[in-house]
Amino acid sequence: MSDAETLCNEILKLDPSIRFAGVANNMGRLIAAKFRKGLQPLLTREEMESYTIKAVLRMKTREDYESELGKTIYTYALYEKVKRASIALDSASYSLLMVSFDTASDHEAIILDKILPILKRQRLRGSK
Repeated sequence: MSDAETLCNEILKLDPSIRFAGVANNMGRLIAAKFRKGLQPLLTREEMESYTIKAVLRMKTREDYESELGKTIYTYALYEKVKRASIALDSASYSLLMVSFDTASDHEAIILDKILPILKRQRLRGSK
């Protein structure tokens, strides 16, 4: 099992409202993806690959404003069926951690209090 797959498994164990965890490389390729046990994914594999490329591109465009706004911690979108977050990673190999949540979840607390500490411990995120 790769480090990225191990990370996805660890993220899924943090909270029962986490539906999905995936890691993308700098080229926007999904290199690891894990779904909550028994979950029926909302997107096909092809849709997931397309979404991943676009998520990495969106995060890269945010870098243009970091000198004024500070480093992006995470981005978030609320859909009718799911919450999705993208967390930029400080890694030569991994660009982005994508996580989806049930709509009733407290996604911000999960990200700030559970996910970010793991990423910091594994040196995939800086101090923020």
